[in-house]
Amino acid sequence: MTAIRALSFDLDGTLVDTAGEITAVANRTLADFGVEPWPEATVRRFIGHGARALMLHLLAHTLLRQPELADRLRAEAVLASMDIHHAAMAGRHSQPYPGAIAALQRLQAAGVPIACVTNKEQRFAERVLEGCGLTRYIDVLIAGDTLPQKKPDPAVLRAAAQRLAVPVEALAHVGDSGIDLRCARAAGALAWGVTWGYDGGEPLVDAAPGRLFDRFDELTDAALAAIAPRNAAFPLSASQGVPAWP
Repeated sequence: MTAIRALSFDLDGTLVDTAGEITAVANRTLADFGVEPWPEATVRRFIGHGARALMLHLLAHTLLRQPELADRLRAEAVLASMDIHHAAMAGRHSQPYPGAIAALQRLQAAGVPIACVTNKEQRFAERVLEGCGLTRYIDVLIAGDTLPQKKPDPAVLRAAAQRLAVPVEALAHVGDSGIDLRCARAAGALAWGVTWGYDGGEPLVDAAPGRLFDRFDELTDAALAAIAPRNAAFPLSASQGVPAWP
């Protein structure tokens, strides 16, 4: 088994179940413009690229269903309304998945550095982490607006590895979608998947995870078994070159 030194986790659908909260934000936004709500099953398909991208997808689907609303649904106004609702609700109605907190506690107790790498905008990601009691376990947060790039661009995981002070090859990234697995492989990190969460309509097995876990305790056992000795030598690769951070 490849030795690792750190883990990074996706947020929505991996650490935290946010689908209900995100659906409520989206539908309250649409209600401001007199639009009928979308079911959670539809909203879940668009989770993974950030809140604004999700809202734009829902707008596109709404206009396909009701093209007569084009004059009413101006993207700038809808996104501004969504920001207000998201700021009011972020972290209030989300819950960590079963076993998530215990897993983070075990990893932290073992001295494993932990990052959260999400396409959710930072102000909302911070509120979700805080509202779910996860902030204390996260050493590094790379959000959707931290860098010019988002997942699946490999720059985000290279930046996470740099901030965790580990080679990217010694990082295992855990996610619920092909976005996460493609990002991990492109960066040179281990690509681990979980069977819960939101796959965006793409079965996770089709994205060929290096490991696939049904429960957090299985994931944690595998991670702790693969932890590299503290004195192991891991040379930095050329692929890990990322900008210096203050």
